[in-house]
Amino acid sequence: MRKLTARSAILSALLGAHPAEAPVSWIVTVAEELGLQQSAVRVALTRMVAAGDLERSNSVYRLSQRLIERQRRQDAALRPVPKEWDGRWYMAVVTAVGAEASARIAFRDTMRANKIAELREGVWTRPDNIDITLGRDATRRIVQFTAEPQRAPVKLAESLFATKNWARDAERLLRAFESGKTMADRFEVAAAAVRHILDDPLLPEPLLPADWPGLRLRTEYEGFRTEFIAFAERNFAP
Repeated sequence: MRKLTARSAILSALLGAHPAEAPVSWIVTVAEELGLQQSAVRVALTRMVAAGDLERSNSVYRLSQRLIERQRRQDAALRPVPKEWDGRWYMAVVTAVGAEASARIAFRDTMRANKIAELREGVWTRPDNIDITLGRDATRRIVQFTAEPQRAPVKLAESLFATKNWARDAERLLRAFESGKTMADRFEVAAAAVRHILDDPLLPEPLLPADWPGLRLRTEYEGFRTEFIAFAERNFAP
């Protein structure tokens, strides 16, 4: 888990809020309750506006459009809606060559955001159990297929998505939620938990290790978010 900073506290609080905005007095007061210095929070707010993370109108700060998109991805990750899986895999093979480095990086980011793993250079795949939205720039670089591994799909999923490592870290976060004694402790765990949830590969159940902790971690995080919102509204109403 990363150490809680003023920036991470502000982002985590606003990413979990709907609408994603709050007065400066509320942000400062809640951050102080989490053990942060008021001066550090105000400096972080100024820098986040300059960096395009936040927008300010009078004394109200709100997430920028770029981070609203991140909030939407976060919300979707917390309540995934997988498709029924029939054993087939989605596959994309890169056919375009000679693109600039920035375009290649953007393409890889798009594929990973869609939870598609690279089997080998230029060959991307995952079980065909979620909707994939690549956009025009990524689509024009590839040819897309439906495929089915002839053997060991569980081992293939583990090699591509490191499911055992994900499950191990999720269990650690669940234990950290249980042992957190203060709101600040649990807030720090929650920030790490939502980052981990965003990395869940959303594989079909037959390809997952036994007792997969994905749902348990989502439930624990949602419970904390409800607890934190009630705590903040009760003690520091905007």
